[in-house]
Amino acid sequence: MTDASRVDGRSLQRETERIVNEIAQGLRTLDDGVAWFTGLSLAHRQEVLRDVAGYAMQAHITAAGGRAGVTQSGVKPTANPSVMICMDPPRYGFARLPADEHVTAFRVLVSVFTVADTRRRQTYCNGTCGHTWHNLPALTKEP
Repeated sequence: MTDASRVDGRSLQRETERIVNEIAQGLRTLDDGVAWFTGLSLAHRQEVLRDVAGYAMQAHITAAGGRAGVTQSGVKPTANPSVMICMDPPRYGFARLPADEHVTAFRVLVSVFTVADTRRRQTYCNGTCGHTWHNLPALTKEP
């Protein structure tokens, strides 16, 4: 879906939820998510970064989870987004980073969310939750 075909911010939010959760559950690669993210306008990338930071917070990220996510992301641990997410407590404001750091911020946030959400799915939500986003069907079509 391109920016031009979006009707409102809510449709972007739903699309973000779906893509990030598909990455977290191994139904889509992080590189596929990055390809989608880079096709967005600057304003939409900032909105996505705010949303994904919120998902990470809701999944109760930890400093250890932040470090594990940074390792999974392929981003240097010294990059601004990596340092921000590994602080205790984590620093937010990824949408305010310079535009040339948005992709690294997206990679870090999605990877950290993946670590935290996987932990939640395996413990708190293991077979007992009604979260629809924890039970996504396998992809059958091109994203």
